[in-house]
Amino acid sequence: MSISHAPPGSPESDISGIRKTNAGPAGPPAADTAGHVPVALEPIVPSSARRTRVPRWLRRTTGPLLLLALWQLLSATGVLTSDVLASPGRIARVAGDLVADGSLPAAMGTSVQRVAAGLLFGAVAGTGLALLSGLFRIGEDLVDAPVQMLRTVPFVGLIPLFIIWFGIGEAPKVAIITLGVSFPLYLNVYAGIRGVDSQLIEAGESLGLSKWGLVRHVVLPGALPGAMTGLRYSLGIAWLALVFAEQINADAGIGFLMVQARDFLRTDVIVVCLIVYAFLGLLADFIVRSFERVLLQWRPTFTGR
Repeated sequence: MSISHAPPGSPESDISGIRKTNAGPAGPPAADTAGHVPVALEPIVPSSARRTRVPRWLRRTTGPLLLLALWQLLSATGVLTSDVLASPGRIARVAGDLVADGSLPAAMGTSVQRVAAGLLFGAVAGTGLALLSGLFRIGEDLVDAPVQMLRTVPFVGLIPLFIIWFGIGEAPKVAIITLGVSFPLYLNVYAGIRGVDSQLIEAGESLGLSKWGLVRHVVLPGALPGAMTGLRYSLGIAWLALVFAEQINADAGIGFLMVQARDFLRTDVIVVCLIVYAFLGLLADFIVRSFERVLLQWRPTFTGR
C-alpha cells in the first residue's frame, strides 16, 4: 500500500490508501467523452498470504516424520534395543501381521463400540445436567455441588465398585467411559451457558422472544463453542478411560491385546496398540473439528498467522 503525494485532482492521487494508476502495459488509456481518465485499482494482498509458500499439510507432518526418523536412527545404531522399544520397521511388520490374521481389526471394532456407547451415555448425562444447572438457578443449587464432588473423585478408583455393581461384563467398561466423558461436557456446556452476554438476553427480550425462544436462538448458540470444546476433551478422556476399562476381565479389544503382549513381553505389539489408540483419537478429534467448522460458521475467529 502506498500513498501518493500528487496534487488533488491529478490522475495519480490516492484515495483511502489504494494505489491508483492510469497507465497500463499498452500506454495511457484514452479518456472518455467526459474527459475522465479510467483508474485501475491494484488489489491489496495481506502480508500473511504472501509469506505462505509451504503447504500447511506438509508443515503439520514434518514433526511426526522427524520423530519417526530419529526413532529409526536410534534403533539402527543400537541406542534403543528391541527389548526396550522395537524399531519402526519391526512395528510395521507386526502391525501387518495383526491385520492379516484379523485380530487387530476385530479389537478395534470392539473398542470403538465401547467408546461410542460410553460417549453417547456420557454426552446425554453431562449435557442434560449442564442444561438443568445452567438454565435454572434451582437446578444449579441441586445439581452443581454433587457433580463437583464426584468430579474430584478419580474414576479409576471406582472400578472395584463398578465390578461389584455391574459384574465383569461390558457394563462396567461402558460405565467407566460414561463417567469420564460426562464431567468435561458438563463443565464446558455449563460455562458456555453462563458465559452468554446478558445484553444479548435483554435484546432478545426486547424483540419479544419467549423463554424458549431465548434459549433456542440466544443461549444455546452462545454455548455451542464451549460444548464443542468439551466434546473434544471428552473424546480424549474416553480413550484414556477405555485403557483402564479393558483391564477388567476383557476378552476382546485393544486393551486385551496389550494385556496379552505385556504377559509375553511383546513391546512391539504394545506399541502397535498405542499407535492405534492415538490414530483413533486423532480421527475422532478430526471429525469433531469438522463438525465445529460447519456449526460455527457464524462466528468469525482468529485462525493464526
